[in-house]
Amino acid sequence: MKWFCGICIALALSPLLQAGGPGDRVQYIGGTVAELPSKSSGRIQITDPDAFLFESHGIKVRVPYSTITNLEYGQRVDRRYLEAILISPLLLLAKKHTHFLTVGYTDEAGKQQALVFEVGKGDVRSVLVSLEARTGRKIEFQDEEARKAGKG
Repeated sequence: MKWFCGICIALALSPLLQAGGPGDRVQYIGGTVAELPSKSSGRIQITDPDAFLFESHGIKVRVPYSTITNLEYGQRVDRRYLEAILISPLLLLAKKHTHFLTVGYTDEAGKQQALVFEVGKGDVRSVLVSLEARTGRKIEFQDEEARKAGKG
């Protein structure tokens, strides 16, 4: 019976252990920061009162909210052709929404920089609302569908 309780505790704690720390998991798609390789997984943190933070593979990018010049959100819709061919033709009707956040800012040298992230569907709204509150800037939506998804 003790081993059963141990398994229950391990299963209950499993999501906490996988979380790996504070912040929302994202993928850095690309941008102007040379030190960051494209398609790097990492975490963004918006809880710092002064700066937007991104950390990936030991590289930390800190962008003071006061230097953020624009925030843009959009989606790209991909049809799942390969899955449909391999699994079921019904999957041709399914769409995959990919959520992108672009953070534009001015660096210490006065040059415009940009970071583009893929954000998980469950994190999009909280990230957008937090960034609007911290920066005082409105999110620019790429289209009406993105506006609906971002505003909920």
